[in-house]
Amino acid sequence: MKTVKNEEMRKEYKREDLGKGIRGKYFEEYKKGTNLVLLSPDVAEAFPDDASVNEALRSLMKIARQSRGLTKRSTGSRLASRSR
Repeated sequence: MKTVKNEEMRKEYKREDLGKGIRGKYFEEYKKGTNLVLLSPDVAEAFPDDASVNEALRSLMKIARQSRGLTKRSTGSRLASRSR
């Protein structure tokens, strides 16, 4: 790309001034995606960094798994056999 001696913006640019484009240059990175999440200000105040957010979410996932496991056990055939 040619450099412009004058540091001001031009009124108009031509396609040739921008250099040759490369098709799909960022495609692989785009395919990977991101998991960026915007936290509400009140939630963000509670977490100083990304590590603390991850730790809290992992704890919540663990509790959810444990409580889901208890629910599965409590609705089994053992309850039906007690009522007989």
